[in-house]
Amino acid sequence: MDIQLKRGLLDICVLAAIKSEDSYGYKIIKDMKPYIELSESTLYTILKRLESGEMLTVRTAEHDGRLRKYYHITDKGLRRIEDFKTDWKEILSIYSFVMKEDIGK
Repeated sequence: MDIQLKRGLLDICVLAAIKSEDSYGYKIIKDMKPYIELSESTLYTILKRLESGEMLTVRTAEHDGRLRKYYHITDKGLRRIEDFKTDWKEILSIYSFVMKEDIGK
């Protein structure tokens, strides 16, 4: 898979994982696991990129005596998910065009 396409898809997946509630690294990985495997190092790279892009914010809170970073999706992050949904319709159309010859076989 093209690395830029995969990066964009992973960004959307992480945003979707925190769309309904603030979350933290381990929980994000756990929530995504049924759909996609993601290492901690990859996740934290994505989270930093999304924070730099102002698609999420980070707050630190104590949990069981330890500090934990919680991630919150911003309006810009929500708009990115909506843009992806629109883009995805076009991607599905392209996929259908590419696959049409294979369907007839």
